[in-house]
Amino acid sequence: MVHSHCRASSTMASSSSFFATSATTLCSFLTLTLLAFAPRTEARPFFVFGDSLVDNGNNNYLITSARADAPPYGIDHPSHRPTGRFSNGLNIADIISEHIGMEPTMPYLSPHLKGKKLLVGANFASAGVGILNDTGIQFMNIIRIDKQLEYFQQYQTRVSSLIGAKHTKALVNQALVLITLGGNDFVNNYYLIPFSARSRQFALPDYVEYLISEYHKILRKLFDLGARRVLVTGTGPMGCVPAELAQHSRTGECAVELTRAAHMFNPQLSRMLEDLNHEIGLHVFVAANTYQMHMDFISNPRAYGFVTSKIACCGQGPYNGVGLCTPASNLCPNRDIYAFWDPFHPSERANRIIVSQIMAGDNNYMKPLNLSTIMALDYSRL
Repeated sequence: MVHSHCRASSTMASSSSFFATSATTLCSFLTLTLLAFAPRTEARPFFVFGDSLVDNGNNNYLITSARADAPPYGIDHPSHRPTGRFSNGLNIADIISEHIGMEPTMPYLSPHLKGKKLLVGANFASAGVGILNDTGIQFMNIIRIDKQLEYFQQYQTRVSSLIGAKHTKALVNQALVLITLGGNDFVNNYYLIPFSARSRQFALPDYVEYLISEYHKILRKLFDLGARRVLVTGTGPMGCVPAELAQHSRTGECAVELTRAAHMFNPQLSRMLEDLNHEIGLHVFVAANTYQMHMDFISNPRAYGFVTSKIACCGQGPYNGVGLCTPASNLCPNRDIYAFWDPFHPSERANRIIVSQIMAGDNNYMKPLNLSTIMALDYSRL
C-alpha cells in the first residue's frame, strides 16, 4: 500500500549525492502521481553484499565447501546450468536487478567482470559468511564481510581508471545497495553445535546485542565508502527451514531457539537502522522485514500457490532437510509449488514473492519506504 509511506516533512540534505536525501514529506497523492508518471524504475548501478541468499557465484572461484556449482542447482536458471546461486533459478538480488532495469550483477571474482560491465555494479556476496569473522569457519575459504568491503574499495579504484574519480563517486552514490547478513551467525555459529564457543561466551540476548553493534560498524563503513541507498534484510524464519525441521521438529513446528533468536535480532536491527539514519542525518538505510515476508507463505503456503512450506524440493531425509542438494537427492518435478528449494534456501518463486514485497510492501514489510517509492522519489529529483 503506497499511501502508508507518506511522511510529514521533507528536506533536501546537503550531501554529495541527491540520492542521499531524506524521503519524508510527501502526501499520498504526490507519491501515487510519481509512481504513475515515472518510468517503472530508473536503471542504476547495483551492489550486493552478504551470504548465500544473494551470492551469485563468487564461491565458485574459491576453495570452499560452501558451493552451489553442481546440478540440480540452476535447473530453472535461463542457462539451465548451476551458476553458484543457491537456488533452482534466480535469487533475490537477480530479481531486484530485473525491477530496477539492470542486467544481473556479476560476481566480483569473475574474470569477465571488466570494462563497461563494471558500470552495472558488482556482487561481492559469499555463501557462508556472517556479521562476525568467525562465522562459517567450517567452510574454509569464503569472502568475509570485511573482505567484501575491501573489494568494494578495490572496485572503485578499478572504475576510477575507466571514468575518473569524480564520476566513480557519483556512480557509487547513485547506486542501489543490498546487504543480507545475520542468519549464518546463528545457524553456522551460535547454534552450529551444542555449547559452541559463542554460546559459551554469550547468553542469547547478549549475543544479539553484540551482533547488532558489529553490524552497525559494517553499515557505517558501507556509508563511508559512498553507499547512499542501502536495503538491509533481516533474517528469515531460521527455525522454520527444512534443515531445522529435520533436526528439531516432530510435527512440523518451527525450532524454538532459532525462532527466539530471530524474534530478538530483527526488531533490534530495525531500530539500529533508524538510529543510524538519525546519526548520519539521512535516510540511507532501508529495513526489509524478510522475516514477515517469509512467514506469510510459510504460515499459509496454499494461499501463495505452494503445496508445502516444510519439505524442500531438493534434499533427503525428513522434510528433505538432511545434507546438501546433490545429483543423488530427491528432486521435485515442479519447483514452483515448493516454498523451499533446498534445506535452507527459498525457491525462485518464493524469492519473487519476497521481492514483490520489497518493491511494493507497506510499513509492515519495508521501513521507511518500499523500493518502488524510493525509485520514484529518486527519479523525480533527476
